Amino acid sequence: MRPGAVTLALSSLIVLGAGPPAPPPLPARMADTGGGTQLITAVAPQRASTTGTLTWWDRGGDGRWVKRGSAPARFGANGLVAGASRKQGTSTTPTGLYGLPYAFGIKAAPPGTAYGYRRVHRDSWWCQDNDSRSYNRWSEPRAADCRAAEAERLITYRAQYAHALVIGFNYERPVRGRGAGIFLHVNGRGATAGCVSVPEDAMRRLLTWADPARRPHIAVGTVNGKTAVTRL
Repeated sequence: MRPGAVTLALSSLIVLGAGPPAPPPLPARMADTGGGTQLITAVAPQRASTTGTLTWWDRGGDGRWVKRGSAPARFGANGLVAGASRKQGTSTTPTGLYGLPYAFGIKAAPPGTAYGYRRVHRDSWWCQDNDSRSYNRWSEPRAADCRAAEAERLITYRAQYAHALVIGFNYERPVRGRGAGIFLHVNGRGATAGCVSVPEDAMRRLLTWADPARRPHIAVGTVNGKTAVTRL
């Protein structure tokens, strides 16, 4: 070997092994993950986007977050907006960190589903009537004060509501006019009316993964800006 060749070879190895360290997983860069040990992130490139990526994560006993799966996601036809300022009927997906109260579906729960799972029947409705006492609630049968024109008859959305998880947006203490019926559900034909959707196989995998005892949450946001998921 020529003089200096060993030094050159070592230098090459150092250069090849150099480079910035891999960034921490997304949940580790978030301001809040809900306090549980499971998390779903739904991230869009920007606020006007109608597509992005949904990923689900587990936090181990060592505190590290591990990616368990991902799928392409769809958002509202008019993009995303901060949940606190969202208005009903705008076809926008609210950003924020939300609990997942329960699951439901027209089809039976996938085997292994631990979440409380409510089957959709012919008289199952989701009330979106701002004047109803059942606003932003499942109603079966439809409440007398909830107008049919201001409610979703769930069974009519056979593709989308084959399986779904309720997203706890505007759910605990509903604010009238902010929005109702925001779910994580199966894809329809295109962008959503404000929900988050994924392919059916991904939705089934999510239901067999999610464990209510581990307090899963969903974080919806953008890559950057005021609605960045890392700022939630």
